[in-house]
Amino acid sequence: MNDIDDVAKRVAARLADAGRLTVLTGAGVSAESGIPTFRDMGGLWRTFDIMQVATPEAFARDPELVHAFYNERREKLPSVHPNAAHRALAELEVAFGERFTLITQNVDDLHERAGSTRAWHMHGELTKIRCTGCHAVITWRTALAITDTCDRCSRPMRPHIVWFGEVPFFMEDVIAEALACEVFMSIGTSGVVYPAAGFVAAAQARGAFTIEVNLEPTTSTFDAQLVGRAAEIMPVLTKRLLALSQVSR
Repeated sequence: MNDIDDVAKRVAARLADAGRLTVLTGAGVSAESGIPTFRDMGGLWRTFDIMQVATPEAFARDPELVHAFYNERREKLPSVHPNAAHRALAELEVAFGERFTLITQNVDDLHERAGSTRAWHMHGELTKIRCTGCHAVITWRTALAITDTCDRCSRPMRPHIVWFGEVPFFMEDVIAEALACEVFMSIGTSGVVYPAAGFVAAAQARGAFTIEVNLEPTTSTFDAQLVGRAAEIMPVLTKRLLALSQVSR
């Protein structure tokens, strides 16, 4: 595996002359704050059948069950807190400004609570709901019921979540543009679920230096791999990178 100092030097070199840094985060980052992942043995698949809570068909068949599942997750959000990886990424946003793009597969609000202001949630956000008719999106932090309707068109509201069988958000604009970067970093994601699994190849095809930060290597595709907890690796990597890049904090 690679050394953090060496990776920081290579990243700083690629980001010189206004280079762009794009970061993708996955469930592993939130798991370090105590949010269970779906796919871990101790995760949410054990108590809920995915086909009953995370598909459009499930919502049409039993909206009360779907609401109950997401209401429980939404209710627990205040009890978990951003970790050092979330805070390090917020620091990178401040330092690199428009040259930094954060894409997350996570639906929680930990990036925002850590200070990130431009996190693109490709799978939606737990703290928002969407109209099933006019598709208006509003912030919603309490329980959602089948009796809650849209103020604009009176149609039922649904969680603002990308379910299985639906297309992730921002694929054709923000994400497509962000993959044209000098450095692409994947943090805490399995790298096996598409379309996110294809991001590293897309970035490399455009000449990016690619890095994986994960508890264990997922593939040999990346140019560099840092193995361990994101909350331990990212603060160190960020400190080294900012010192080498000499950007304002």
